[in-house]
Amino acid sequence: MHSKKQASGKCYVGIDVGSASVRAALVDEFGTVMAHADQPIQIWEPHPDHYEQSSADIWAACCSVTKKVISGVNASQIRGVGFDATCSLVVVDKQFQPLAVNSEGQNCRNVIMWMDHRAASQVERINATQHRVLSYVGGVMSVEMQPPKLLWLKENLKESCWEKAGYFFDLPDFLSWKATGVTARSLCTVVCKWTYTSDGGWDDSFWKMIGLEDLVKDKYEKIGNHVLSPGEPVGKGLTPEAAKDLGLPEGIAVAASLIDAHAGGLGVIGADVKGHNLPCENQPITSRVAMICGTSSCHMGVSETPIFVPGVWGPYFSAMVPGLWLNEGGQSATGKLIDHVVRGHVAFPELQSKAAASAQSIYTYLNSHLDLIKKSLPVGFLTVDLHVWPDFHGNRSPLTDLTLKGMVVGLTLSRGLDELALIYLATIQAIALGTRHILEAMEAAGHHINTLFLCGGLSKNPLFVQMHADITGKPVVLSKEVESVLVGAAILGACASGDFASIQEAMAKMGKIGRVVQPNHEHKRFYDKKYEVFLKLVEHQREYRSIMNSC
Repeated sequence: MHSKKQASGKCYVGIDVGSASVRAALVDEFGTVMAHADQPIQIWEPHPDHYEQSSADIWAACCSVTKKVISGVNASQIRGVGFDATCSLVVVDKQFQPLAVNSEGQNCRNVIMWMDHRAASQVERINATQHRVLSYVGGVMSVEMQPPKLLWLKENLKESCWEKAGYFFDLPDFLSWKATGVTARSLCTVVCKWTYTSDGGWDDSFWKMIGLEDLVKDKYEKIGNHVLSPGEPVGKGLTPEAAKDLGLPEGIAVAASLIDAHAGGLGVIGADVKGHNLPCENQPITSRVAMICGTSSCHMGVSETPIFVPGVWGPYFSAMVPGLWLNEGGQSATGKLIDHVVRGHVAFPELQSKAAASAQSIYTYLNSHLDLIKKSLPVGFLTVDLHVWPDFHGNRSPLTDLTLKGMVVGLTLSRGLDELALIYLATIQAIALGTRHILEAMEAAGHHINTLFLCGGLSKNPLFVQMHADITGKPVVLSKEVESVLVGAAILGACASGDFASIQEAMAKMGKIGRVVQPNHEHKRFYDKKYEVFLKLVEHQREYRSIMNSC
């Protein structure tokens, strides 16, 4: 466990289930993280593009990290619990026991991860329907959403899984059920990943059209017919069994949950910015975008009226901030891509050895190495002849093209640490150029964005942050608490406890600004040219694909 501060007043527990680990934090009423802990969780990859997890493994990790962060704290101070998680699909039978989502029949592997792309043909057929609900997901549904995964299960595991299934949960909703025994779903999950609409609910015609009419027959019991707004209390709080598992008192308030990226948005986007000389000061919250960057990245923008952005998910009403419409852009592989590029390079063992010898992380060492080789140039200018298209796992936004591949242009025969540092830099720049691409699509549709708020693991990397400021031309705000996603989860628990009148009130009090990174406008021309090249890369990829398809 990480260092603990002494809690003196009201506290809340935030629990975050990421792709590879579960984290928990004890957070006070002012948004200060008093203690936090993490524990890895297992991922299975039985086939290419198949990623599975275990709900039992995830819950056990939730219990372990929670017990660590509340150790030594007076239980009467802990007022509420909030969960967030990746939008993975959990399958259980009618007795709530895990049900295999694989042909091997391994019931312990009952979670299809968000990044699983097994349902590519199913989502293609769903998009071909052009059903009206697709207008709320940017016009094209992603393979990472739940309807194509459900259809895959029906078509590929009908007897062993589909017909035996009692409930299909988004992972955040599974956690609130596990804590309370109540099968209510969060408006966030069902609106963002399942096609539920906040005004009309489920659309029978959509499920019938795509071949999942079974879900309509039982009045949507399997996927949720009781929906709560994020932060609303669920049931009567912690059940005796869950309280024992987590080490918390029975009956503590449990909030309707959020998807992890949305919790990150909640933790940063509403912070008070007075005195920081930011363009969003004295402007509505709609001038901000929260970017949650970890394994993947999400770009969360809100508006007072619905804005339909081609290739960007939403608009979703009240899915993150109550009363506001949410648009969500995203990149399916960012932290995972950087890791893939760096660890796959032939010079990685040398990097690993030198970083260890200097007691630095590999990325801190790479950043320092770039400073050594830049000479008189700004660091970013080192990639004048090296360009990356970052869609190694397809494009989520704004092109919504699952079939796009990664590209690197400008390679040489060099194999040393200098070359590794350069491809690392070019990859970070490509991710930032992708963010610019998403922001431009949102602005073209009607958003007015002037400030980025970053959180998540990649926000700890100063090179990643500076490249986003320089390439987008917008200031980047980093929260005082690095663990903004956990603060967002704790905000949910604070609202469920009744200690705050609204999510907005809790956001303003518990979200704190740390550092502001300004763009270097002298570098604008260089990055404008990099952006031109960036857009040419995808043009060329589509052109050569067209040539090959004509064979």
